[in-house]
Amino acid sequence: MYAFQEVVERKIREAQERGDFDDLEGSHEPVIIEDDSHVPEDLRLAYKILKNADCLPPEIELRKEIRRVEDLLESIPDEQERYRHMKRLNLMITKLNMMGKGSPLLEDTEYYYYKVLEKTGEKYKDGDKKR
Repeated sequence: MYAFQEVVERKIREAQERGDFDDLEGSHEPVIIEDDSHVPEDLRLAYKILKNADCLPPEIELRKEIRRVEDLLESIPDEQERYRHMKRLNLMITKLNMMGKGSPLLEDTEYYYYKVLEKTGEKYKDGDKKR
């Protein structure tokens, strides 16, 4: 084993002397070390592979879509279109809550319709309950 390491070290030194490593992509740039201490040790490699492949768990993708629709709602002037998007938003929130992954304390609730009404100054209809 020692002889193998010696050969490898010699090859690396020779390549350095020839300048083979001088123009590598990313050379002379700081190395970014990500803190993955919050991820269990046995899952770190799998998480890294998924992250590098730009794959997110379904519940995270759904949360991102929910945030996009929330942002969209703020810019929709038409009440009917806004209501249609709120129904879609409530469906996505229900789906996320039914996934059952995560803490119940972090669950989203279906209050966006009322939140928008409050923001626009419109009154609640009969039969609507404020949550």
